[in-house]
Amino acid sequence: MESDLLIREYLMLGLRFDRIEDGYVDSFTGDPQLRRAVADEPAPEPSALAGNAEWLLAALPGVPRDGGFTDQRADFIAAHLRALACAARKFAGADIGFVDEVRAYFDVEITRGDEDRYRAAHAQLDDALPGPGPLADRMAAHRKAEEIPPDRVEEAIEAFSSALRDIVRARYPLPEQETVVYEVVTDKPWSGFNYYEGGYRSRVAVNADLRQPMSHLPRLVAHESYPGHHTEHCRKEARLVEGLGQSEQTIFLVNTPQCLMAEGLADLALHAAVGPGWGRWAQEIYADLGLRFDGERAEAVAAASAGLAEVRQDAALMLHDENRDSDDVAAFLRRWMLVDDARARQTLKFLCSPLWRAYTSTYVEGYRLLRAWLDDRPDGVGLSERFGRLLDEPLIPSALRTG
Repeated sequence: MESDLLIREYLMLGLRFDRIEDGYVDSFTGDPQLRRAVADEPAPEPSALAGNAEWLLAALPGVPRDGGFTDQRADFIAAHLRALACAARKFAGADIGFVDEVRAYFDVEITRGDEDRYRAAHAQLDDALPGPGPLADRMAAHRKAEEIPPDRVEEAIEAFSSALRDIVRARYPLPEQETVVYEVVTDKPWSGFNYYEGGYRSRVAVNADLRQPMSHLPRLVAHESYPGHHTEHCRKEARLVEGLGQSEQTIFLVNTPQCLMAEGLADLALHAAVGPGWGRWAQEIYADLGLRFDGERAEAVAAASAGLAEVRQDAALMLHDENRDSDDVAAFLRRWMLVDDARARQTLKFLCSPLWRAYTSTYVEGYRLLRAWLDDRPDGVGLSERFGRLLDEPLIPSALRTG
């Protein structure tokens, strides 16, 4: 099989998943004729999609490595075909363990976190938020004090977007026509979402059901836009698709290694763009808007809270691997995340979504893997250069683990 045919078959396979589960294709910016062709087909059978993915996997080693088709591209496609084969078997009713499901989707192994680490994080939070009363109450008061007035959210988003865009465009050049449009939405299981539309355009939705803390907003904008998802999409479209003709990069599929790489990159976006001192940087932007913000405290709380990142993955394992009762899991989230029942139930809503239940691991394991890779860079290689490889190259988790 020639590489062009294999890639066409891969793209059509991915598009068929959107007919089984709406939203499985996060974005598709390739040949619209392929989408129309898939729409005109009979409704796909999940078992047939699994067979198709496995057939392409078997054919991949025999595809000639010429005409720009490299081992790196083959490895990328193979990892995604394995993820799609697992998803198709699951849609067909196969009993697949949650740990095995996450491994097939995201090319990582997951285990329960260490509660001693969570206790240490609580101790750090206790130092960052001194005062009387239980730590959970002090965290609740801190979050309440940090809430942005709803009528100022859009203004603050635009301010951070503009500031981060200037930083990013100087460091990672973007096409002149690139643009991000923000909108406020409700009744969603996430806090923010990037809809990449192609042509260097993104629409970013921000969930108004979750009151936005001031410390979260710069991280959200960095994550979704600059230098996170939007920047990555733009750079890959310009370099890999337009520059090198790698049309497999025109589709972005949920529950694949792409997602772990993208979410890890996006969770590190503010670290890459601003780094230590981001709290004071954000404080100055808020001051220009007439809003008071304690940047040093916010940064200290965020650093301590990072030690609790695995709690969400533990909750997913409790639900789907250990078959624990949802009330028990909500209590676990309240205890370690220091949140009220409403916030714990919001997290459960995400973890119980058939489409998104495994997705929490993309944030937890993506951040862990990519942060270690960024920190373990060769002598003479700066953070910006190393982060630029994540933006520009079709990397997968196993490639980072091997160097």
